[in-house]
Amino acid sequence: MKLGTPKMEAFLRVFAILMLVLTAILLGLDNQTKTVFYVEKHVTYKYLKALLVLVYVDAVAAACNLLQLGRCYLLDKGNFKNSYYIYLAWGSFLLDQIGVYVAFAATSAALEHSVLVVTGAEAFSWLKWCNKFSRFCIQVGGALLCGYLACIIMTIISVISAFNLFRLYSPKHILHLKTSTT
Repeated sequence: MKLGTPKMEAFLRVFAILMLVLTAILLGLDNQTKTVFYVEKHVTYKYLKALLVLVYVDAVAAACNLLQLGRCYLLDKGNFKNSYYIYLAWGSFLLDQIGVYVAFAATSAALEHSVLVVTGAEAFSWLKWCNKFSRFCIQVGGALLCGYLACIIMTIISVISAFNLFRLYSPKHILHLKTSTT
């Protein structure tokens, strides 16, 4: 499989969807209850707003990649006219760019929030959670690792999308479409 082919792009999109869904599931099902001095303390991902946002962003990014996967299937079958192909290529490129940037930003914000949970912040009277809720913190760390892996894969997909878009333009005249010989 060559890098710019629809089959390779589809393979990478399936892998990105799996990583995004795995991130959302790991965070969404993450909770832990611990008894401290006869008081039950319960922690979930909903207490950290950045993790809540990451679950939603990853779900939307997975849905967008699923739509793009359908586009890869249709392109592989050759069911598009040349006049619509340029609009489809631009839409795909922009959607891929937005998806990777938003997913990376949400994952980075969740990482920053998680670092504050691990280290604590005495100025804000925030306690270190990971001393008490270690399983919760390990599962969040695994989810963040999957999120960054998904961002790397989506960056590669974005490069492929840019290649597929800009190969349609002529190198002699900037932003002029190549003429079709068929």
